[in-house]
Amino acid sequence: MLIKDITLTIEPGMPVWPGDDQVQLFRRQKLETGESSNVSFLSMSVHTGTHIDAPFHFLQDGKTVDQISMDQLIGKTQVVSVSSGGRQIDDHLLELSGISEGVRRVLFKTDNSHAWGIGMRQFHEDFIALDENAAAWLVKKGVITVGIDYLSIAPFTQSRPTHEILLRAGIVIIEGLDLSDVNPGMWNMVCLPLKLSGSDGAPARVILTQ
Repeated sequence: MLIKDITLTIEPGMPVWPGDDQVQLFRRQKLETGESSNVSFLSMSVHTGTHIDAPFHFLQDGKTVDQISMDQLIGKTQVVSVSSGGRQIDDHLLELSGISEGVRRVLFKTDNSHAWGIGMRQFHEDFIALDENAAAWLVKKGVITVGIDYLSIAPFTQSRPTHEILLRAGIVIIEGLDLSDVNPGMWNMVCLPLKLSGSDGAPARVILTQ
């Protein structure tokens, strides 16, 4: 069985969304200082690294992380490579992307993956994302889960339209995927977000198998 871990490693200094706190991860108790065990402290936004967006992220009446069905996060998934030429992904690009009819879960591999492949540490604002027409196209096609290889499914300065269209349709969004070492095609996905009560998002471990 081929297994691909497409989860970003959580560590201090990793790129985070502008305005979010930097990751803090350190040992509060240390064996080398005489403590009985090593005990670490972690502080970060729930939208750090590889994470899911629950509908509550943009919809006041939307489901929170602990209310999301795991059926949406486990199952057959298509990884689709989209070459956008540096522009945002629209519905016309999706028509040409080779998304299979009836596919319910789609992960987009774009030029963003290059950032993870070279270990980029700085946030960049010109990442490839889905515009609102692409979001509406996915809703029409019956997609239930969508993921992308940067920290937002939506363009940097236009977060609301894309997020709102997807989340209002009940689509779960997975962001911050590392698809740099994954070939396009059909995979089995397991995405396990932390079960955080009442939260708008949660860090997740995501793996693909074939």
